[in-house]
Amino acid sequence: MRTLPVFLLVALCASSVLCKPTQEKKDRVHHGKHLSDHKHDDSQDFQYDHEAFLGKEEAKTFDQLTPEESQERLGKIIDQMDSDKDNYTTEAELLAWIKYAHGRWVREDTDKQFALYDQDKDGHITWGEYAQQVYGHLLSDELKGEEFYDIADKDKETYRKMMIRDERRFKASDKDGDMIATRDEFTAFLHPEEYDYMKEIVITETIEDIDKNGDGVVNVDEYIADMYTPEAGEPEPDWVKTERQQFLDFRDMNKDGKMDRSEISHWILPHDYDHADLESKHLIFESDKDKDGKLTRKEILDNWNMFVGSQATNYGEDLTRRHDEF
Repeated sequence: MRTLPVFLLVALCASSVLCKPTQEKKDRVHHGKHLSDHKHDDSQDFQYDHEAFLGKEEAKTFDQLTPEESQERLGKIIDQMDSDKDNYTTEAELLAWIKYAHGRWVREDTDKQFALYDQDKDGHITWGEYAQQVYGHLLSDELKGEEFYDIADKDKETYRKMMIRDERRFKASDKDGDMIATRDEFTAFLHPEEYDYMKEIVITETIEDIDKNGDGVVNVDEYIADMYTPEAGEPEPDWVKTERQQFLDFRDMNKDGKMDRSEISHWILPHDYDHADLESKHLIFESDKDKDGKLTRKEILDNWNMFVGSQATNYGEDLTRRHDEF
């Protein structure tokens, strides 16, 4: 899911396990109408899909497994997707699995983060608990009288902005305004795109991340820069050229050369666009060789490279799970 700049407190967090602000890499699905209309052939160019859908760095993770290992582990996922055990995977079963896999990832991530930040183990997380874990080692003690005293001057403003942004999102997720997050509120804080009432904060953060000239809108160059950073001497990939055209044809709805808040909302939180549904239809379309509307085990394994990079395997991460973890 390109990508945004990643601000990880690597060196500074060495003494605080997993402490990191929410302003890290966020996946934004960039493929658009061309994908739903099947106007490019993924069976001929898997890398096109993988880089466009995951970003270049994420696509590289698929090289970790040999083809034989990938197919073996994908076979175990097929067994799980085939809920009625009739040796076929239907579109409905594929859709159900994709939604299950995504929901499982959200739950597991929340469980891990909740255990980390709920310091007093009372089943709630206060803003103070979270801020202390993430930013406490960066804050001065009262005697110093200066925030972020152990951070280089040039970085202080960055960290201040990160903490302010986290606090704003925490407040938005906190429905009753007591700055004490329940598990559900903390899930909304970590994964705001999953909650309707967090829509406005998602849009605001997206604009802040991509709008480099600070004019409150996103132009095509800012849009492309969010997902692609050219390397020296590297020609622009076809998928980037396609995304430029996507911006002109579909993102910029009023054709004024930029995306405003409403257009950004349609892009990242489209009302009539179900990513899981589209992905299931796309996988069926590309893999169903006999066009009977369902997939055999062989049809899936014959197209294993596409499934490795799809939501059906949680972007390939499920391939590294043990069978008993499914």
